[in-house]
This record gives sequence, structure tokens and C-alpha cells, in this order.
Amino acid sequence: MTTLQSVPEPGTRPAAGPRQDRAETRDRLSSATYDLLVIGGGILGTSVAWHAAQSGLRVAMVDAGDFAGATSSASSKLVHGGLRYLQTGAVKLVAENHHERRVLAKDVAPHLVNPLTFYLPVYKGGPHGAAKLGAGVFAYSALSAFGDGVGRVISPARAAADNPALRTENLKAVAVFGDHQMNDSRVAVMTVRAAVESGAVVLNHAEVTGLRFTHGRVSGAELRDGLDGTEFGVDARIVLNATGPWVDHLRRMEDSGAAPSIRLSKGAHVVLKRKAPWKAAMSTPVDKYRITFALPWEDQLLLGTTDEAYEGDPGQVRATEADIDQILEEAAFSVRDEHLSRDLITYAYAGLRVLPGGPGNTESAKRETVVTEGRGGMLSVAGGKWTTYRHIGRTVINKLAKLPGGALADDMEPLSRLPRRVPLPGIANPNAVAHRLLVDREPGVRMDPLTARQLATHYGSLSFEIARLVAEDPALGERIHPDGPEIWAQAVYARDHEWAETVDDVLRRRTTLTIRGLDTDEVRARVEELLRR
Repeated sequence: MTTLQSVPEPGTRPAAGPRQDRAETRDRLSSATYDLLVIGGGILGTSVAWHAAQSGLRVAMVDAGDFAGATSSASSKLVHGGLRYLQTGAVKLVAENHHERRVLAKDVAPHLVNPLTFYLPVYKGGPHGAAKLGAGVFAYSALSAFGDGVGRVISPARAAADNPALRTENLKAVAVFGDHQMNDSRVAVMTVRAAVESGAVVLNHAEVTGLRFTHGRVSGAELRDGLDGTEFGVDARIVLNATGPWVDHLRRMEDSGAAPSIRLSKGAHVVLKRKAPWKAAMSTPVDKYRITFALPWEDQLLLGTTDEAYEGDPGQVRATEADIDQILEEAAFSVRDEHLSRDLITYAYAGLRVLPGGPGNTESAKRETVVTEGRGGMLSVAGGKWTTYRHIGRTVINKLAKLPGGALADDMEPLSRLPRRVPLPGIANPNAVAHRLLVDREPGVRMDPLTARQLATHYGSLSFEIARLVAEDPALGERIHPDGPEIWAQAVYARDHEWAETVDDVLRRRTTLTIRGLDTDEVRARVEELLRR
């Protein structure tokens, strides 16, 4: 592994490029009136900023932490139709989800969204029988126009041959269906980049300390830079509150008497080292509503998830020992014990689902997006998931176009005139990209095949920009940690082109070092030094 002393001057910031100096960005934000200020850079905020900028609006987006720094990078990493929604009769919802899933996988982000086969084991005494699940996965695949094959039932022996970790005791059958998965942090970063390429001005680590009002209407926000404490403000014709679990906190800045509009459900996950190949994910029913996932992801094993009401500080949500115990216990329904040892755990995390307020438990609560307007004219949007995040962005844009008095309609290009399947930056076939990274290289510069594959599936064609950094200085081609595929050029690229400002921005969200358990004190210190250059 290279030392930072051997990471050369490409580690210094470039004179110009996609990444602007924070002071310059603050000046741009504070010296103009924007059509739309989006507060919150998670699933909802990034999608709205992207679509609003495409429609011709002057857009600003800020986040108190990093982009997708909270729940939006703490998901189950799935792009899916929602098989369990069928049991509630939500056929239209599943069909819509499938449509968005196919568009993401084929037209918008084939370099980031990957197909994944699922096994749904049916055990003796389980909550569902083989006939019911077989019919369910067939209907599920039919709603996707059989784009991922035909849902079917296979024998336990065949399933165990593909997944040696599958527990076969009392296993009656295995239902099979297709879905997709992704790296949520990378999708978020690419969406921010797409928004900026469409004209948006963005800044992370910028906390809202108050709202601006003009004649009783919300007309902007006061902010504080979380890195150096600089205070500044942004003026906007419309402010959108897309702060996820903090949505009611911002609503109370608009109206101190605003009643709670949401409730929160915690979903925890555990990441473990893999001891055997996994040719399919496993989705095992726990009860009538809940399932437990065991997903091959980033060469690791991802387990989850919990679903319980959460009433604490959203900023303090964590995967507790009780959460980990529950996840491991539920995973053991279908995964052999030797694959669930605590010694294999590399990381655990938790996020918060934002659900509409109302009675009943969180497991059966509707997963829907709600857009409301406050007494000061601020729009608040809450709820959503990665699979339909483009649809959510379009929904909010339609809401903006229909605001009373045509506040923004005259300045917007109607969505009907805009391309519906705009790709994210870097769109390319990852297999072709990986091949080129290995074949089209400078003399004497060799790229590890694991690194080439990791770059191709996280950056697409933008991988070649990282490869150029390595060509300019081969030391940047050294791995950040010997047990992970990432190289130092990615840390430099994250800082200079992907708004990475802190060590966690680099190791947790721009790369996979943290989830692999490789963010050692030495690695963190070296990345910290790199960020200061």
C-alpha cells in the first residue's frame, strides 16, 4: 500500500474542474435569487434538483451533511418492484415500480444498477406455502413483462447447489424471481453530478439555521457552513423541504405550531465477509408482512432489515446490539450458522423510513410520497425509495408547475417536452469499460482486474478519468487498503469531482472501504491528509 508521502502532487487540488471552491459556491448561492432552493440532498432532494434543472429552473440544493449522508445511503441497496406489495393488492404500484426499475437498469444507469436473482425459500411451518409463493413470483414477473425471466419454483437441491449457505433443513421448495440492486451512495453522487451538469448549484455540509420570509412567505434560508462556520443565505422564489427524517423540524421553522406530519421506522442492516459464493440473493418470509434479506453485495454479504418505530434524534440512529442480534437470528431461518458468525461482521448501519403519520404499526404502513404546502408557502416532500426516485422528482416538478398564480410555470419547460430517460453521467456497459481499462493502458501501467471491475460498476465511463490520474502518476494506482479494490486515485477524484469534504465522505459514501471494515486509523489519517491538500 502506498504511503501518502508517495501520493504525489495530483493529490493537490486542480486549478479548475467540476468541483468548485466552497467559498466560490457560497458566493454564487448568496448573490442570486433562485427559482427553487432544495433543502436536503438525499433520494428526494437530488431527484428534484436534477429534474428542476433539466426543466430550465435556476436551482440551488444544500444539505446539512453529505449528499445521501443519512438514510439515503443506509438502504437495502435494492431497485425492486416490491414483491410483498402484491399481498396487499397493490398491483398498480408493483407495475409502476417494475417500470421504473427497468428504465434505471436499461436506460438511465446500467453502469450502476445490476440484475440480481432472488431465492425465496419455503420452509415447513412458514407463513406462506409453496403454491402461494409460486403464484406470487409468477404474477410478479408477469407485471415486469417477464423482463427478468419467469417466476417459478425450483427444488431445494438445485437452490443449495447455487447457494451453499442455504439452510436445507425442513426446506420444501424455493421460489425464484428477478430484481436489481445498486450502490445507493454512488447513485446519489451521480445524480448530484447530473443536476450540476444541468445547471444546479449545490453545497453539502451547509446547515439551515433559519428561514427567510418576505411578506409572510418563505423566500429563502439562512445557512452555516459546517466546515468553517461561515454564515450566508440563499434567496429563492420557492423553497422545497426534502430533509427526510428532519422534515417536521424544518416545517416548525416555517410555522412553530405545525403538527407532526410523519412517523419514523428504523431499518438496520449488517454487512459480513462472505465465506462462499452466492449466485442469488435470499428473501425469506419472517411473518405475514416482513421478510429478511441476505444479499450478495460489493463482494460482501448484506443482511437486513428491521422495521420498528423510532422516536429519537434522527441524527443519532444506529444499529444497536439488539438490532444485530435480531438480524442474525432472522437470517438464520435460511442461512447456515457458519456464515453468520459475528467474527465475519465488517459493518452495521441503520436508516429511517419516513412514513405518513397515522395509526397502526410501521410494518403495514403505506410506503408513499406526500407533498404538502405550509402556511408560508414552503413545500415539504416526505417518503420515497430509490426505485421510484425519478418518478418522485417528476411528481414534484408537476406540483411546482401547478402552484397558484403560475409562480414558476412560465419559466419551466413542461416535462412532456423533456426526454423521459435522461441517463446519469458515466452511462456505459460496465463489462466493456472493465475490458478497456485492462487493455487500453499506458505502457508499464497495470490495473488490477478487481479494481477495473470496481471502477466500471461504480463510475461507468468516468472510470477513464480516474485511469488518466493513474497514468499521470502510477502511485495513485496503489490500493488504499491491500484488502479492498479501491485505489488512491479514487480518493483524489472524490475530493476534486464528487464534493467529498470529510473522511467519511470518501470512505463511507464515495468508496466501499468502510462497509468492508477497512477504514483503519491509518487509512483515515492518510485520507484526512489528502483532503487538506
